Amino acid sequence: MNDLISSIARHGYLLIFLIALAESIGLPMPAALALIAGGAAVAAHTLEAPRVIILPLIAMLIGDSILFILGRYTGWALLGFLCRISVNPESCILRSAESFYKRGKVTLLFSKFIPGINTMAAPLAGSMKMPPRQFLRLDLAGACLYTLTYVVVGYLFHDFLAVITHGFHTASHAMGVVLCVALIAYIGYRAWVYHKAPSRIVPHVQVGELVRKLESEEKAGLLIVDVRSHGYYDPNAERIKGSIRLEPNNLSEEVEHFPKDKNIYLYCT
Repeated sequence: MNDLISSIARHGYLLIFLIALAESIGLPMPAALALIAGGAAVAAHTLEAPRVIILPLIAMLIGDSILFILGRYTGWALLGFLCRISVNPESCILRSAESFYKRGKVTLLFSKFIPGINTMAAPLAGSMKMPPRQFLRLDLAGACLYTLTYVVVGYLFHDFLAVITHGFHTASHAMGVVLCVALIAYIGYRAWVYHKAPSRIVPHVQVGELVRKLESEEKAGLLIVDVRSHGYYDPNAERIKGSIRLEPNNLSEEVEHFPKDKNIYLYCT
């Protein structure tokens, strides 16, 4: 934190802008810390408050708009990519979509405060065809809330932050060791998650093969389940004849009730 405040004092507004932009497009950058440091710099009369507030707002709107557009035109391919680099890729999309559907458009107002959902909210809104003007209004409101919260915290507690960061500086060697160990552990965990990824262990069937089964005597022994994700499922849309609809977030519970004497096929988008 001490180094971040020093860097912001030297490089000023550009660093705050770049960190906010990087976080908004999904990179692991500490925008909240940069905003707190910016607020502390304002209190120390090193930076001007209007620029410290406006520049990260512009950066967030640029980054979120990029992800919104990509989500709108690539569907959930972008969401899948973002989830593969998240801590819990197996449930990333479903949990983000569940939050979006439970709270609706209000999700955009507080999403930046929640790790994981902060990156997913904009492309998710795009994939669900939210009107661009509505997205921009809500995203701007959320970015304002996020920016003002952390800048004000940095401004009000700049003296306390100076004491804390001095302690961090004194213990910098120990912190470096801890961070290295944490990084190694995270890399190991990601390798384990990739090795256990569902796509590596769940068998797939081609459409043509399933069609042949449905047209043969095997049909009676099949159970087709529609588990299309949020944003792609329309209750009025056509689905495979004879299939049942299952909420994807409830799959782990519902699978216990599936018949044991049938071959079960799940399909989604």
